[in-house]
Amino acid sequence: MKPISILLILLLSISCSVSREIVDKPIVFDNQRKTLTLEYLSDRYGLEQEEPTIRPKMIVLHWTVIPTFEKSFDAFNKATLPDWRPDITSVSGLNVSSQFMVDRDGTIYRLMPETTMARHVIGLNHCAIGVENIGGTEDLPLTKAQLKSNIWLVRYLKGKYDIDYVIGHYEYTLFEDHPLWLEKDDGYRTEKTDPGKDFMEKVRKAVKDLNFKAVPTKPNNHAN
Repeated sequence: MKPISILLILLLSISCSVSREIVDKPIVFDNQRKTLTLEYLSDRYGLEQEEPTIRPKMIVLHWTVIPTFEKSFDAFNKATLPDWRPDITSVSGLNVSSQFMVDRDGTIYRLMPETTMARHVIGLNHCAIGVENIGGTEDLPLTKAQLKSNIWLVRYLKGKYDIDYVIGHYEYTLFEDHPLWLEKDDGYRTEKTDPGKDFMEKVRKAVKDLNFKAVPTKPNNHAN
């Protein structure tokens, strides 16, 4: 084999295995948030715990529909829900959040420890790591950089934890009859579309070798 060909193969190998940095930028997790999280685990799931920890079994991909990282971070930072979320305040005052947030340039931020519960998906927060992606509107579709970072992050998390599923937020109700589903209130559901079916298909195709379990199927599914 010619030296030039060997060099090209080496360069391709390096480019395909580029490591990404995770930037730690923690949101507020004070005593108030800890108390609210423990109450959520108890009230919604019947889990009585001394610490708000989870045993990750799935990764849930989202979009924020908020145009910038700064505004998205601010939306999650406080312990309690803001006034603009009256639709879910009656369920719990705990603010929404996720363990990770991916900016439009692909930068991966870790907002909280991977094994601390975040409120990001009904029925499954006790076992799910959330990944929020900045954008998601018609004017700000998710980027190729975000796709690459999500693929890398899924691989990273699968390597650390015994994770069985990677799903889009829009698929969460497919788990209603699954052993992982713990939500007590049959009327507490919100319809989701994030992070888009095309985005999920591309992620799944890229991590097919990790052999995640197939998402459950059921008739008359309302999570479109």
